[in-house]
Amino acid sequence: MNPSEIEFLRLIDENKGILVKVSRMYMDDHEGRQDLYQEIVFQLWKSYATFKQQSKFSTWMYRVALNTAMVFLKKEKKHQIYDALEERHDFAEETYDSDRDEQLKVFYQAVQELNAIEKALIFLFLEGQSHREIAENLGISEVNARVKLNRTKERIQQIIKKYNYEF
Repeated sequence: MNPSEIEFLRLIDENKGILVKVSRMYMDDHEGRQDLYQEIVFQLWKSYATFKQQSKFSTWMYRVALNTAMVFLKKEKKHQIYDALEERHDFAEETYDSDRDEQLKVFYQAVQELNAIEKALIFLFLEGQSHREIAENLGISEVNARVKLNRTKERIQQIIKKYNYEF
C-alpha cells in the first residue's frame, strides 16, 4: 500500500463512528446500513484526492457521507417499499439496556419518517455540531439551520407522540 492509502485507512478508522451513525440514520435495516456504509467509504475513497485539507477530515467526511446517504436513500426508496420496523442491530457492541433499546427503536422509527435534509439536521445536531457547523455542512445559512433544526425536533416529537411513546 502506498502512504496515501495508509493515511486514508487510518482516517476512516479514526472516524468510523460517523459512518456508522449516518448509516443508521438513513437506513432502516441491517443490510441497508452495511450497504450504505460501504458506499460512503467508496465515495470517500473516490474523492479523497480532492480533499485539500482546508477543513478537518471529519468535516469533509460529514459532507461526503451525508450527500452519499441522501443519494443512496433516493435510489433505495425507488427499489424498496419500507415495511414495519424490524429488529435493530448496531455495528458497535454495547451493553443491553431494554429501556434504552426501546427508546432508540422509537427514535429511529421516527427518524425514518423524516426527509433526507431533516435526517441530516438531526444527525449533525446529535453529533454535537453548532448551528454554524450544521449550516456549513449543509450549505445553508446559520439562521436557516436553526429554524429547520427546531422544526425538525418538533416534528420528531409529534411522530413519537403518534406512537404513544413518551421518553
